Amino acid sequence: MTKDKHVIEALGKAEVIIENGKITNIGDPVVDYCSIFEKYQDNGNLTKEFIQKNINKRIREFGMCTPKRSVKVDDIMSFGTSETLRTNMKEGNIDCVVGACDGAGTLIMTDPDIVQGVGGRVSALISTTPIPEVIEKVGKENVLNPETAELNPIKGLEMALSRGYKNIAITIIPSPLIRDIREYPVDDDVNIYIFVAHTTCVTKEEAEMLFDYADVISGCSSLYIREVAEERKTYYSGKKVPLYAVTDDGRRMLDLRLKFIGKDLTCQDYPQDFSKSPKPLI
Repeated sequence: MTKDKHVIEALGKAEVIIENGKITNIGDPVVDYCSIFEKYQDNGNLTKEFIQKNINKRIREFGMCTPKRSVKVDDIMSFGTSETLRTNMKEGNIDCVVGACDGAGTLIMTDPDIVQGVGGRVSALISTTPIPEVIEKVGKENVLNPETAELNPIKGLEMALSRGYKNIAITIIPSPLIRDIREYPVDDDVNIYIFVAHTTCVTKEEAEMLFDYADVISGCSSLYIREVAEERKTYYSGKKVPLYAVTDDGRRMLDLRLKFIGKDLTCQDYPQDFSKSPKPLI
């Protein structure tokens, strides 16, 4: 039997290992403070104690990395990647999202509520093992490899293409695979939208690659993402953790979400205000 083990990178990019529904290890965060959490315990200071309580809350309330995993939820934040994808799928701009779910691995999602439920509360999934109950909830036929919970966005894209989807969004953490996804040969009537999250600690070279190939990029706690955006005068929204609309498609999708929640649309206000950013930016 496969050992139940799930590795995520969460608050402050701390590595967290969850086995059999229990936290077995928490690594050191590389970010000390995040303004998104300033209203919570520790006032946004990302201590190991805060991380442990936050992850235990996720396990308790929606079953993260357990058979009790909730996969359908409403919006969690007013404006984020999963919320943007959910709104655009509801409006018909996206046919499916290729993403990753703890307990299932790479999967295809066509239900907006599953898009939100899967992506809304897990920062970065590094590795996972199959949980049959989770796979059943998202639909075994939608999971790339139910036997191994493989994480492979390229194979996920191929699976989506084989099913005839034309407007495919892919959520991914920084990786050279982003270039491969963008350059993947597709028919003229197929559109691929790349949403990149968890960018803390990317190098300047990696940040430039992301801006060359992605549609939407989360600023996270990345200094270089902000610097490249500054150089290229990219459209964006948000001061704490900005979302950058690198392409016209990315801007259209972010603006649709912002309009939906009654907020100002993406802007090009430079220089950026870093006063509410996480600390340090790295």
